[in-house]
Amino acid sequence: MGCGASRKVVPEPPALAEVKPERQSHRSAAGAGPGPEVAAQAARWMQVAYYRAKFDPRVLARYDIKALIGTGSFSKVLRVEQKITKKPFAIKVMDIGVREGREACESELNVLRRVSHHYIVQLTEIFASQDRVYMVMELATGGELFDRLIAQGSFTERDAVRILQMVTDGIRYLHALRITHRDLKPENLLYYHPGAESKILITDFGLAYSGNKNGDWTMKTFCGTPEYIAPEILLRKPYTSAVDMWALGVITYVLLSGVLPFDDESHARLYRKILKGKYNYTGEVAKASITELWLAHGIESQVDMRACLQFFLIIMQNPSWVARLMCAQELSVKFECLLRHFLL
Repeated sequence: MGCGASRKVVPEPPALAEVKPERQSHRSAAGAGPGPEVAAQAARWMQVAYYRAKFDPRVLARYDIKALIGTGSFSKVLRVEQKITKKPFAIKVMDIGVREGREACESELNVLRRVSHHYIVQLTEIFASQDRVYMVMELATGGELFDRLIAQGSFTERDAVRILQMVTDGIRYLHALRITHRDLKPENLLYYHPGAESKILITDFGLAYSGNKNGDWTMKTFCGTPEYIAPEILLRKPYTSAVDMWALGVITYVLLSGVLPFDDESHARLYRKILKGKYNYTGEVAKASITELWLAHGIESQVDMRACLQFFLIIMQNPSWVARLMCAQELSVKFECLLRHFLL
């Protein structure tokens, strides 16, 4: 969740947690030890007890800790329940004892204190101690967009457009407030609930930048997730909020194809591919080649958020792209469907 950290579309198998509960009150049918459900429950209890012992007493007076639901470089997210109302929330615990964690916390709070939008996670309450900040936020229970990509691969045109419209609406709102996210990726887009029609929430503003009062909105910091970084960042040039649009282009590509447009185990080779526009192009990825135009415009930093909603019109003004799009019947159908959804 920070500079230089990323997850692939197809992740490595997770390591098995080694849990050794002090007591084993249940045994499996074979008599060899606790069954998997009992062991998992014991692990959750131990985990909750561990974090409860470390939590600020003011937080524990108002919230019951239920489970750990996520971790980042300098943070952990836990599911909690408000003691009086029994309403569920998420608490993001930020470690501010180190400089990087303190800076990420400041960036996140600078954004969350200012925003109120249907597609952006909402901050409810803040508790601060000497080395930690506790952010109480609305709870999203549907998991990451990343997880659904892993489960189902590419999305249909209808579902892809629906996701993009929600994310674009939220990003347009942020840009109107002179806020640039700088780390848009499927891992930072959450489903509010598990249903197929759930709304999307934009989260994780640890790398976000808020334009200063004198009107300067250019940035120079090298940051982001490698596979989603815009070329102007790689070139160490001053950049603008257009880098969010580049990331949206990459996300569009992934939604329609199920793979990353730029991918390599070596960051050096990955960055060269991004700078050269050398994206993955296979039979399946061809479905998403319409996104390359969006990516290409990100490097020029010329496309605003309104154009983002209508970027298919730009494609139609470029004969070479139209010819390329229409060369495959399957791609033509996908293009026409997306065009209809965006412009009607």
